[in-house]
Amino acid sequence: MNLRLWFHIFLTQLVFTVSILCVCIGLAIYAFDCFTLTEFIAFKVFDLNVFGLMLAALIAISAIYSFLLSIQLMTPYEELRAKINWLALGKYHHAIFNRPTDRHSWYEPYDSLQEEILELRDKMLQYSKDLQELSAAPIFVGEETREEIVEHERHRIARELHDSVSQQLFAATMMISAVHEQLGQDDSNTMLSQISLIEEVIGNAQTEMRALLLHLRPVELSNKSLKEGIEQLLVELQTKVPLEIHWELDNVRLETGIEDHLFRICQEAISNTLRHAKAQSMEVYLSQNLDAVHLKIRDDGQGFDPEANHQHGRYGLMNIKERVTNMGGTLKIISRKQQGTVIDISVPNSSKESQSGGSR
Repeated sequence: MNLRLWFHIFLTQLVFTVSILCVCIGLAIYAFDCFTLTEFIAFKVFDLNVFGLMLAALIAISAIYSFLLSIQLMTPYEELRAKINWLALGKYHHAIFNRPTDRHSWYEPYDSLQEEILELRDKMLQYSKDLQELSAAPIFVGEETREEIVEHERHRIARELHDSVSQQLFAATMMISAVHEQLGQDDSNTMLSQISLIEEVIGNAQTEMRALLLHLRPVELSNKSLKEGIEQLLVELQTKVPLEIHWELDNVRLETGIEDHLFRICQEAISNTLRHAKAQSMEVYLSQNLDAVHLKIRDDGQGFDPEANHQHGRYGLMNIKERVTNMGGTLKIISRKQQGTVIDISVPNSSKESQSGGSR
C-alpha cells in the first residue's frame, strides 16, 4: 500500500467529515437552540465524553475508508506500472500481459488503459519485427549485395596477410628459436634476455595477426545453425591461441539475417579479446527465452573504461553497437581495469514462433 496516498486520502476525508460535524453541531446550537456549546462538550454517555467519542469514530472511519480506497486505487495502477516496466525491459511476452485483470478500477470501468498498453505491446512487437527484417534484408550494389562485396574484399586482404606477413612472422619465430638454441651458457645474459623479448614481441604479433585474420576471414555460417557456427569458431580458435575457452550454447532459432548478425558480433567480440584484453580465459554463452536471445562474452583480461573507450571510438565496439542497434537489441559493456570485461547482448524475438521454427 502507498502510505503517501493513504495519508492524503485520510487527511482529506477527516477534514471533510469533521467540517460536516461542526456544521451540524453549529446548526443544532445556534439555529435550532437544542443545547448550548458548553452542554454539548460536557455531555457524557457511560462516563465517556460524547464529543471525544464522535471525533474518535470519525478518525477510525476515515482511516478504514482511506485504507480501502487507496488499495482500490493502487491495485490497477501497480499492474499498469508493472506492464510498462516489462515493456521497457523488452519482455513483450511476459505472462502478465496474458493474465486477466482480477480487479477493475472504479474510475475506469472499461479498462481502456489496459487495452491501450496491450495495443502498445503489439505495436512494439511489430516494430521490432520490422526492424529486424530491415536489418536482415540484403542491400544490393549492382548485382552483388553490400555484404558480399565486403566479404570478398576481406577475404582478399586476409589472403594477402596470410601469404606475406603471417608467413614472415612464422619464419622469424623459427630463426629466433634457432639462434636461441645456438647460444651457449657463456654468452651474454643481456643477449639472451633481448632474444627472449624479441620472441615475446613476435608471439604477440602472431596473436594479433590471428585475431585480424579471424575478423577478416571469418568462419562461414551458411548451412549451419548459430550454435554450430560459434562452436566451430571456438574449437578452431582453441588450437591456434594460448587461451582457455569455455562455452555454453543453446540451439537458438532466429531469422537467417539475425543469426548472421549475432555470429559477426561474436566474431568481433572474440577478435577484440584476442587483440586488446591480454586474457588468460574467455567464456561464451548463448541462450534464448520467450522474449529475447542473449549472447554474453566474458574474459579475465586487463579491462578498460567503457566510457573513455566510447569517447575514443574504438572501431570494434562501435561496430558491435551498430549491429545490435539495427536489430532493436540492447548492449551492455561491464569492464574494470585488471578485472576483465563482460559484453552482454540481448536481441528481442520478433515473434513467439521464433522459438519453434528454424530458419536454416
